[in-house]
Amino acid sequence: MDDDTRADAALTRRLADGDRTALADAFDRFAPTLTRYAWAQAERRQDVEELVQDTFLTLWQKATTIDLATSALLPWLLVVCRNHARNQARRLAKGAGDELPEDLPARADADEARERLRWVRDEIAALAPVDRRICELCLLEGHSYAEAAEILGLSVGAVTQRVSRSRARLKKAVMHDEH
Repeated sequence: MDDDTRADAALTRRLADGDRTALADAFDRFAPTLTRYAWAQAERRQDVEELVQDTFLTLWQKATTIDLATSALLPWLLVVCRNHARNQARRLAKGAGDELPEDLPARADADEARERLRWVRDEIAALAPVDRRICELCLLEGHSYAEAAEILGLSVGAVTQRVSRSRARLKKAVMHDEH
């Protein structure tokens, strides 16, 4: 278990114990990544902010029941964010005829943010085909490691190891992009 995984496990325990500073620590640690991910899911700044806020609210509300497969918190947060984005998209689709012209600058912001996230798509596309498919199954489609292993005919351990390698590669790309 690496240092980040240990830190995530400790943070999750603190959250489950009701430690409010743990929520602030989680926000400080994961909000920038979640915000970039939310921009890939939503078009307007207020929708992105709502997704990030709802994700951290869910983290706080479900802290006592979170069961992390690898003790890494970020994949769980990304799945929660994606689920909130799907719900948000359904809500917005109901009022699709209500879009106002002042939304156009927000769309330009969203397009710019999506372009800035191109490097993430490029990093995922550069993964080996099996690793890329595991990322799609687990991070984008919300399958568990066990489900991904069954779909791909791999062991859960192999999926876990490949996710760990992919996560390290993506983390390196994120750190390079942020500094």
